[in-house]
Amino acid sequence: MTGIRLTAPAPGWAIDADVVVVGSGVAGLTTALRCAAAGLDTVVVTKARLDDGSTRWAQGGIAAALGEGDTPEQHLDDTLVAGAGLCDEEAVRTLVTEGPDAVRRLITTGATFDTTDSGDIALTREGGHHRRRIAHAGGDATGAEISRALVEAVRSAALHTIENALVLDLLTDAEGRTAGVSLHVMGEGQHDGVGAVRAPSVVLATGGMGQVFSATTNPSVSTGDGVALALRAGAEVSDLEFVQFHPTVLFLGADSEGQQPLVSEAVRGEGAHLVDATGTRFMLGQHELAELAPRDIVAKAITRQTHEHGTEHMYLDARHFGAQMWEQRFPTILAACRAHGIDPVTEPIPVAPAAHYASGGIRTDLRGRTTVPGLYACGEVACTGVHGANRLASNSLLEGLVFAERIAADIAETRPPRTEPAESTGGEPVALLAPETRTAIQRIMTRGAGVLRSAASLDAAAEELEALHRSAAADVDAADPKDAVPGVDAWEVTNLLLVSRVLVAAAREREETRGCHWREDRPDRDDAHWRRHLVVRIAADRTPVVHRTETAAFPPVRAAD
Repeated sequence: MTGIRLTAPAPGWAIDADVVVVGSGVAGLTTALRCAAAGLDTVVVTKARLDDGSTRWAQGGIAAALGEGDTPEQHLDDTLVAGAGLCDEEAVRTLVTEGPDAVRRLITTGATFDTTDSGDIALTREGGHHRRRIAHAGGDATGAEISRALVEAVRSAALHTIENALVLDLLTDAEGRTAGVSLHVMGEGQHDGVGAVRAPSVVLATGGMGQVFSATTNPSVSTGDGVALALRAGAEVSDLEFVQFHPTVLFLGADSEGQQPLVSEAVRGEGAHLVDATGTRFMLGQHELAELAPRDIVAKAITRQTHEHGTEHMYLDARHFGAQMWEQRFPTILAACRAHGIDPVTEPIPVAPAAHYASGGIRTDLRGRTTVPGLYACGEVACTGVHGANRLASNSLLEGLVFAERIAADIAETRPPRTEPAESTGGEPVALLAPETRTAIQRIMTRGAGVLRSAASLDAAAEELEALHRSAAADVDAADPKDAVPGVDAWEVTNLLLVSRVLVAAAREREETRGCHWREDRPDRDDAHWRRHLVVRIAADRTPVVHRTETAAFPPVRAAD
């Protein structure tokens, strides 16, 4: 254990449970429902409202071998190819084998998917898939439908939920085992101020960390809180350098920041073309799947084209769909485009890559267990080994489903006893950053660790991030400190700085191009030296320590495994 914790008031209230699930997307709510069904006293903590996570923004759908002629083995093959040599094959096999039934159980929970005239689930294709295996809902509102169904199920089951609550740190007992979490409720929840949920099992399902970049498809709540908490608690993270930039995000201008509208890969799956300003398709001849190549390949191609043409974006042309198809199949995207003055029925859509998905995260085994006893991770915050160096399209919702069920089964089987949280002995808490530092971090990361990276850009980013870290620490020791007042904005930006430092440390270490990690100065993939995972932890002196595995396999999460 590191003993590192955020600067925050001591908890003023506490509740007890068997399990606390942090996050309310597909991973978190599925875990909570399965735990509650097993008779475990379960509490759900979520940063905003129950339906405000990343899941509801997912447009394309959920991938599973549900169609005639498709098999888990084919789904496995496509996933391994997309993962560029770093997928854990056992984890992928688990995903694709258990995935179809997990989707069917989601349907019994209440989710309604689009169907064909014969009543079968309608399936589409996305990048990297050789078959139609993407189930969707409401045309392009799959995540919203899944979120709706799971939120209704949670409310019907009368699960204890704490909304508008930012989780702060892990509580541990005298043996270093998980004993719950501290959290701050933002005035609208059941409790006010800092409190604690004491539980022997904590499941982090906090989503991504796209807000470390200036432009992202992630909602504003995606500030890497789960990864930061896990690092402070002594857990290991892996593959954090592999940030997937979605190729086709609606381009709103070079200075546009915050959450950007996504143009689903399913639009290309239905036949849209990527073109330059002259209308020329530039993906032809670059990959056998052309516009449906894996996302890292398409994002790189778009970026190369913008550099060659001296422009800031390319175009997605789907005018040949016609108005009826746009309105029925992609109503959400159509509305978003029109809200920004673009009509895809009559004109091509300007698109550019933006930060989308963290393929890495808190390192887990196939039961979702981390390197800290009693702490689990699931969904985008976790690194199960499924995604490798680049996530295959629409595997994210499936991963959340499959591994949520596995975590719930493990907790129900082990049923660890409740223990008392120990007093913190970690010395001075982490110095908080001023909220206005958030923009500075995002610009540093976008400039130095975005789609294109190099030793020079990463070194510069690391130096600037460390300067922010040192400045905050120095201010605490000053005679007249001006350190930030504890609060949501300060805690979020402090989390952003920690995950940014770790991401850059890993990206500097990986001296090759692989998957969605693109080093301009190291353009080739180097399997001999780099078909390895980078595992990072935070040392007691609060510096990232990067370790390269000896093989492409993950080490066990615990010595006893």
